[in-house]
Amino acid sequence: MDKKKKTEGRQSIPLERIENPEDRYTTFSKRRSGLYKKASNVVEECGVDIGIALFSPAGNPFSFFHPTPNIFIDHVENPNIELSESTKLVAAYTRNNVNQMNNRINDIEIIEEAAKSKMLLLEQLNKTRQMDSQQFKADDITKYEAWLKSVVFGLANRLKQLENGASSSSQAPPDNADNSPSASNE
Repeated sequence: MDKKKKTEGRQSIPLERIENPEDRYTTFSKRRSGLYKKASNVVEECGVDIGIALFSPAGNPFSFFHPTPNIFIDHVENPNIELSESTKLVAAYTRNNVNQMNNRINDIEIIEEAAKSKMLLLEQLNKTRQMDSQQFKADDITKYEAWLKSVVFGLANRLKQLENGASSSSQAPPDNADNSPSASNE
């Protein structure tokens, strides 16, 4: 009984120049989103100001700043200068807004996961039902099927609502992410 792994699992990719332009762009896109996620986590966990500026292989700029680019640049240019009250208010408002959005996204993800679990459970229940159809009258079977369809329909609608809510909140880019319009035609 020699149990050998079928795959090599998750492995680190050595950091070296990728020669194929398509592979390079794909890797850039994946790593860029990873950098943004890491930066968001650092901001959320440590409450720091952060700025990232990237240029794609095609030369398009991308950036991530928290709380705002101006506040971040002011900190870099003059690290010892105290921020004005209005700047502090803007930073606090931006932080609060980002935290509220993150909480909302987390809540939606939890609800979506619960809805998916319920749907999976109902599908499994429907498949593994060991009842003999002869025990039911034709009318009972029709009612049971109608009930199952209504439950699945309701869960599917709820899932669509959650997805629409998440997509509508993600349509407007956050204040701290600058994805230039020219970046979409890379």
